[in-house]
Amino acid sequence: MISVGIGIRGSGPGGRIRAQDLEGAITSTPTGMPIATSSTQYVDIPMTNIRQVIARRLLQSKQTIPHYYLSVDVQMDRILRLRAELNSMLSKDGVKLSVNDFIVKAAALACKKVPEVNSSWQDTFIRQYNSVDVSVAVSTDAGLITPIVFRADSKGLSTISSDTKTLAVKAREGKLRPEEFQGGTFTISNLGMFGIKNFSAVINPPQSCILAVGNSESTLIPDETCEKGFRTAKVMSVTLSCDHRVVDGAVGAQWLAHFKKLLEQPEFMLL
Repeated sequence: MISVGIGIRGSGPGGRIRAQDLEGAITSTPTGMPIATSSTQYVDIPMTNIRQVIARRLLQSKQTIPHYYLSVDVQMDRILRLRAELNSMLSKDGVKLSVNDFIVKAAALACKKVPEVNSSWQDTFIRQYNSVDVSVAVSTDAGLITPIVFRADSKGLSTISSDTKTLAVKAREGKLRPEEFQGGTFTISNLGMFGIKNFSAVINPPQSCILAVGNSESTLIPDETCEKGFRTAKVMSVTLSCDHRVVDGAVGAQWLAHFKKLLEQPEFMLL
């Protein structure tokens, strides 16, 4: 809105103000005079290089990859007990396993069982990888980055734990080398520590799948061995996002079944 003074001299009969008088007053307003604008305030934040890369890759993913999503609930009681036992044994060595370490290991072993998930779309062919290199999503001040736990299928839990912790620190300090985050064959994004129950993640191209991990909640589940017919269990919800060009629905379901079995019956991780 433009305001003009009330002391305008009219050129019409009897000093009446005509349209051209207003136009003349507006054009004669000093250019340095403040002009009323919207009171909305905002801050423009410059795009960092990493944010531009993230935006470009996510847009590419959603525009070119036909996503579909499969979800399953996983009972975590046995893996939580095993974690507590192992941490008690390893504490003298300064090792503390996280739930995510078991998730990385189970995902890698499931990829060996269902290798179609450990693949990438290459336009004219599908590339299937022999090694399972798990990208683990890490949130940093600059944005999301996915450092890689190489050969996770052949590493022990303590090594996976050490690798993950080291990579996360380097990621947050901006010290990752390109070869430590460029590549990977499968990605895990875990928001469970933020209380998120479930979510769907965007595939990290050219990978074919990404696993979104929610938190564990106490839930009543049917159990015929209990007198009441049910019991309380810690249940974690996970969602697998798949590229339908590479991974059919039944194949994605097979992968989730193996992953679920490995966490609910962790002794199978030893076989």
